[in-house]
Amino acid sequence: MRSVRGMRFVSVFAVGGLALGMAACGEAPSESGGTGTAAKKYNACMVTDVGGIDDKSFNTSAWKGLQEAKAADPNIEIKYVASKAEADYEPNLTQYVNQDCDFILAVGGLMGDATSKIAKAHPDQQFGIVDAKLPESNIYPMQFDTAQAAFLAGYLAAGMTKTGKVGTYGGMKIPPVTIFMDGFADGVAQYNKVKGKSVQVLGWNKATQDGSFTNDFVKQDEGKKVSDTLVAQGADIVMPVAGGAGQGTTAAAQASAGKFNAIWVDVDGCESTQNCPALITTVVKNIPDTVRDAVEKAAKGEKLAHDPGFTGTLANNGVELAPYHDFDSKVPAELKAEVDKLKADIAAGTVTVTSPAQPK
Repeated sequence: MRSVRGMRFVSVFAVGGLALGMAACGEAPSESGGTGTAAKKYNACMVTDVGGIDDKSFNTSAWKGLQEAKAADPNIEIKYVASKAEADYEPNLTQYVNQDCDFILAVGGLMGDATSKIAKAHPDQQFGIVDAKLPESNIYPMQFDTAQAAFLAGYLAAGMTKTGKVGTYGGMKIPPVTIFMDGFADGVAQYNKVKGKSVQVLGWNKATQDGSFTNDFVKQDEGKKVSDTLVAQGADIVMPVAGGAGQGTTAAAQASAGKFNAIWVDVDGCESTQNCPALITTVVKNIPDTVRDAVEKAAKGEKLAHDPGFTGTLANNGVELAPYHDFDSKVPAELKAEVDKLKADIAAGTVTVTSPAQPK
């Protein structure tokens, strides 16, 4: 159930300091040496959300997309600046406008207001944003219908639980987070409907759009605190949708020696975290390919259409369920087949997944 390009995140970490070192925060890109007149570089500049470049989640995967664009086209130069607080968004975006970046990428829905403001003030500047669609035509939207893949994860979790209770929680109550939780809850409901079971979802109520949140995407102790509560209530599978804070849950799951396990989001957790033995799967959002394709097209002079922009689905491999890795032998063959069939049905439109947070 992999996307065509595989989305191997090992490379992000295998190159270690080299990968991040070439993108010193906020600095102008270095120019290639040599003689003669070099072609003008295409500068792609990224502003992270507060989770930072090493959140093992959406910031990490967006940066990987830029790295892949540079690898494909040596004329592309890349750099990033990390936002430490929401107050950093506007100045970070503005500094890249002033540095004449050709493409400025904002990562995350929380950056929407700041990106709108700066883009409106600089209508000739090309922006892109992950997880939002904004009114300004010079902002290329990259959105993901993660409810579809999370639906598969919910069905899988319902089929794997031994306690009859599974849980999920978010970093903040914003659409790019709650869309995962909606899909997960509906996947559990689908399993209950098909199997005549009554698996319970803790941490989120789709009907009331209310549940458990860390109100943070960084602090792992906050993630652990929320999942500890869900586990104490009986959940033996927990899906955090909280960026780096969710690593508090995955680490606790691994330390629990099987008392509970986790489902990761955004980036295949077995390739981005240290907690693969406790991860059943990951609800993957294919940010790397999407970012790479956008930057490569823009660098070739192609116009990035604001409408419709890009929306990742199961049908176009923009979202998916990662391999089961260490759990491959533990997931019953019948359940695997049911998940595969459900994926095909959703992609074909014969099963409809809905969420108030879905991309419009």
